[in-house]
Amino acid sequence: MAIEMKTIQTNGAEVTGNGESVACTMPDATEKDGFLAQTTSANSDPEPCTPPSQGTRTSTLAEICSKSRISRERLKLLLIIVVIIVFIAVVFVISLAVCSAIYEDSDVDFDSSLFKVPRSFNGSFRLPNRVFTEGLVTLSSNESQGLAAELQHKLADLYKSSPALGRYFSQAEIQAFRNGSVIADYQLMFLMPEEQQDQLRNVTLSREMVYNVFRQFLYDLESEDSGPMYIEPVSLHMFVRV
Repeated sequence: MAIEMKTIQTNGAEVTGNGESVACTMPDATEKDGFLAQTTSANSDPEPCTPPSQGTRTSTLAEICSKSRISRERLKLLLIIVVIIVFIAVVFVISLAVCSAIYEDSDVDFDSSLFKVPRSFNGSFRLPNRVFTEGLVTLSSNESQGLAAELQHKLADLYKSSPALGRYFSQAEIQAFRNGSVIADYQLMFLMPEEQQDQLRNVTLSREMVYNVFRQFLYDLESEDSGPMYIEPVSLHMFVRV
């Protein structure tokens, strides 16, 4: 049987039937071939944009939901803190109101009928803005009585308004006027309960306490009171009457 050998062309090479390859010559390239290649490249369509995949879109939605959930949790926490603060403030105000309603001040609640033990102080002070006249020689004159009444009222208001001495104060009395501008001799009367009289004599109703309250009052009014009722602070004298 006769076997016919056929020629097979592969990638520019001729392969004979028995497997031997034969070189194949390609035609020479021309200027037209290069122009066509460039035109084809220039006219080729751009690669279309691909939309984000389903996995990326799901991840973005998950991040948004997570941030929204965190914001809601922070808002809830803030509201809880505000409610707690308001609740504490309301409880505090109510507690103060209840305490003030049921609290009894021991400094106000006292029985003055138990104050029977007297304690007196005598002394003098000067009125530098007044001129001594004949009408002040005796306390029976109208001028002397008028000035004495004003000074006694001034001293009574001073000691009655004192938180420490107000409950024990009884009266103030002007006993005489003397020359030297005008010098007034005075007496202060206090009353003490029997069971506390020793402690009161040494502390609350001591000469130092009664004197300092009077002197501080005069210094506080020094810049305001420059009229005829002005009392010179440095002229104040006081001693315990035995």
